[in-house]
Amino acid sequence: MPERLALPSDLPSLPALEVAAGDLFRQIGRVEVAEHPPPTAEVFEHFQAAGRAWVSTDADDRPVGFVLVKLIDGAAHVEQVSVHPSSARQGRGRALIDTVDAWAAARGLPALTLSTFSSVPWNAPYYARLGFRELSADELTPGLVEVLTAEAAIGLDPAERVCMRRETTRVAV
Repeated sequence: MPERLALPSDLPSLPALEVAAGDLFRQIGRVEVAEHPPPTAEVFEHFQAAGRAWVSTDADDRPVGFVLVKLIDGAAHVEQVSVHPSSARQGRGRALIDTVDAWAAARGLPALTLSTFSSVPWNAPYYARLGFRELSADELTPGLVEVLTAEAAIGLDPAERVCMRRETTRVAV
């Protein structure tokens, strides 16, 4: 299950992958999340061109997962990570996060951050198993406050959202 930087040729498949991954929210009654549109082609192109989009691929080198990363307040912020349900529970999400960790460490970034649902099993509890910890309100950086504000503006309940942080773990070579 190799992870690599996304190529322009990978981008057309990523929106459908995101829709399939998001459909899991329908199963827990979160229809509004499942029906939220995926990022636009321009968004995927921006992350890919900036070198901050990675994919996890199948045996035929087709993307089955992806991660998009922003730089927020000196940390690598995981904007989105998605794995197609047919390829889930195979370590792909962890491998994508570890790939971002290595990238961040190589650039001297101290941590990875993300925002997520606090009680969805494949969200905060999963990220905690990957070494992320929930940030208190006092620990939120201005950029993370902006992320939570933007999420509230599109209808995500702030009471259900948390920001998390993981110190980079890999040593740059």
